[in-house]
Amino acid sequence: MSSTLAPAAARVYTKSESPRPPFPRGELPPMFDDKVTAQNWHKKVNWIHFTLLTGTPLIGLYGALTTTLQTKTLIWSIVYYFITGLGITAGYHRYWAHRSFRATKLFQWILCLAGSGAVEGSIQWWSRGHRAHHRWTDTDKDPYSAHRGLFFSHLGWMLVNRPRTRIGYADTADLKANSIVNIQQKHYPWFALVMGFIFPTLVAGLGWGDYRGGYFYAGVLRLVFVHHATFCVNSLAHFLGDHTFDDEHTPRDHFITALVTLGEGYHNMHHSFPQDYRNAILFHQYDPTKWLIWVCSLVGLTYDLKVFPANEMAKGRIYMEEKKIEAQKKKLKWGIPLEQLPVFSWDEFQEAVDEKNCKWILLEGILYDVENFMEDHPGGLSYIKGFVGKDATGAFNGGVYNHSNGARNLLSTMRCGVVEGGMEVESMKKRN
Repeated sequence: MSSTLAPAAARVYTKSESPRPPFPRGELPPMFDDKVTAQNWHKKVNWIHFTLLTGTPLIGLYGALTTTLQTKTLIWSIVYYFITGLGITAGYHRYWAHRSFRATKLFQWILCLAGSGAVEGSIQWWSRGHRAHHRWTDTDKDPYSAHRGLFFSHLGWMLVNRPRTRIGYADTADLKANSIVNIQQKHYPWFALVMGFIFPTLVAGLGWGDYRGGYFYAGVLRLVFVHHATFCVNSLAHFLGDHTFDDEHTPRDHFITALVTLGEGYHNMHHSFPQDYRNAILFHQYDPTKWLIWVCSLVGLTYDLKVFPANEMAKGRIYMEEKKIEAQKKKLKWGIPLEQLPVFSWDEFQEAVDEKNCKWILLEGILYDVENFMEDHPGGLSYIKGFVGKDATGAFNGGVYNHSNGARNLLSTMRCGVVEGGMEVESMKKRN
């Protein structure tokens, strides 16, 4: 009965289809166009970001030391942490920056308000920078290039005023045409103030009378944790983990980063397939952002969830697995390459055995020196000794015993020559 399975096709790529080599890890040019001096350094600092990112931890620390944490306020702080964090990961990131799904107006407003509570800039500003990050990953035009270090990609890039001409171009025409994005962009300070500080304070205050705790814990400290959790997508996700699908750039996959970033830790997958609404593709991988988007699709709040073809994702994974295997193979001893082996005639083979007492056997035209192995031969000394100076191809491949892969791999390390003609050929023998 003939098999119904088609033979595996050889992989043939065009130049455009071929996997790219890893991006060169050269040094990036200076961060600024001009030299930083004692006279101009203050102009390089983004003082708004500096004040927010250094002030909130200090205010939060003061609040934690002077304000009793009530259980209800703790629960509300955690809940609002997830609400605002998902506003960034599901809203700013996967919806507006990557358009990985579609959403109703109602859900767009929910994501907008939740993301505003994270106080990470407007949708327009955040998404424009993130699209540039994907377009120019790891280059000088990447707003938070990992090649400038862990601190820069995590926080430092927001503390400086880099020339706008140094940041790569990203198309945001679709965002400028979105009415919700435009409203938030126009009134962003109010969105940030209300959703970042006033709203969480009022919930705790009106709910159980803890205005002070609501402000310090659900407002300020919650904000600090959301900031550094989501900032890890730009930093930790480029330093910790594996290159599962592609090693051209720095993004990596790791479950620890996923836990920290509300599911954004499978970053190599995301950079390889950025319009997929998922970040984690396996059921056991932590990705609450994906779960939120999927659950909302069940009730019609989200729809047209984009999923990259599984066949193409498998190609990327297999490509990287092959690279790892090839790297491991290079560390192993495979014996002398066949093309480097000396060539002997049949008579020279016999002379080496009879006159020089070489313990050589012949298998498929290749000579193997078994002198140091004969005593350890699992089948006994007599069997292997009986084939010294002879062609043992048939015996080795089933005539006496069909040897294992382990035996064949070990055999490759014993190569010592090639017999001209591959076997005993009468016409090639010497004539006395």
